[in-house]
Amino acid sequence: MDGLPITSTVGVLATLCSICAFFFWLERWTRWRLFQYLPPLIFIYLAPVILSNTDVLPTKSPVYETLGSLVLPMMLVLLLLKVNVGGAIRVLGRGVGVMFFGTLGVMVGAPIGYLLVKRWLEPEAWKAFGVLAGSWIGGTGNMAALSKMIDADGSEVGLAVLGDSTIYIIWLPILLGSKHFADKFAKFTGVAPEQAARMEAAAAAEQTETRAPTTPDFLFLLCIALMATWAADLIAARLPVIDPYLSTNTWRILLITTLGIGLSFTRCSEIPGSYELGMALVYLFVARMGAQAELESVATQALPFLAGATVWIFIHGAFCLLGAKLLKVDVHMAAIASAANIGGAASASIVATHHQRSLVPASILMALLGYAVGNYAAWATAMLCRMVA
Repeated sequence: MDGLPITSTVGVLATLCSICAFFFWLERWTRWRLFQYLPPLIFIYLAPVILSNTDVLPTKSPVYETLGSLVLPMMLVLLLLKVNVGGAIRVLGRGVGVMFFGTLGVMVGAPIGYLLVKRWLEPEAWKAFGVLAGSWIGGTGNMAALSKMIDADGSEVGLAVLGDSTIYIIWLPILLGSKHFADKFAKFTGVAPEQAARMEAAAAAEQTETRAPTTPDFLFLLCIALMATWAADLIAARLPVIDPYLSTNTWRILLITTLGIGLSFTRCSEIPGSYELGMALVYLFVARMGAQAELESVATQALPFLAGATVWIFIHGAFCLLGAKLLKVDVHMAAIASAANIGGAASASIVATHHQRSLVPASILMALLGYAVGNYAAWATAMLCRMVA
């Protein structure tokens, strides 16, 4: 067929962008409930996997290098601009503590799950656990960042995406169904009856009017993201490499994360459109990760990896229960805290809508906190898995 395989720079980039746009269009046009359990992100990853493994797309291209060196740090800055640490603590109170218990559960559960199944996995499979930890602590942006920090290849990222999507199908119904045990859960944790009312009042006080982004807003955002990326590159090149823990790429992502969080405390956070622009770049980067995945390697390790990830997710759940008990938090906030870890902003808002619609804005705040700590905590988790390996 003329034009295949697609090898030109513009052809590869156009294909990746088209895949991202198509599945969001399909979600809007069909309104399939399937997309509630398998979000477009999964298909945006899988479609390039199929295309690259059937030689329609190349597994190596200058496009992929540019997306890794430029788009990845830019998207992290844009996502982190909207992190509102003070607002999240004021609104969520002890709920933030439960989310951090859940984060600790992810960090503890990863090396345990890996230890149980590592004999059936390839030696570098610890990287797949590290990449998945990025998603389960923060979100897709953190997953992408971890893949760069620990130099994970296509098959390891493929395992992480497989685990993320499969376990999500199991875990989301559990979080949604937990609403029916609200009374028993309240007795278990000893939650104060007026806690929900206080949280709703605090959430209402944090609400601010937003406006549609303009052309100057997008130019400001691009300038901020590029300048932060440039600064991180300059500093990272001068920092010592501590093999195998701190490579130049690792320093670079840690620095860009720190710069992004720092900028969230400035007036830059008031520029509209940063989260939406950042997420658009996230999906483009996920398509890039799919194009580099080796399907055969993923398939041979899928079952043991999923077994380890299943053990891992229930360890996370146990830590969430422990946090809710110690901090006296109701089932609604505990479920949202877990969703903020495991699924990010989209899942947290779905769970909040089902449990208590007024907490949707608060759930997004919580998920953004996960973005802020995700790169640091997931990198530490990956290093724990490396020690197990």
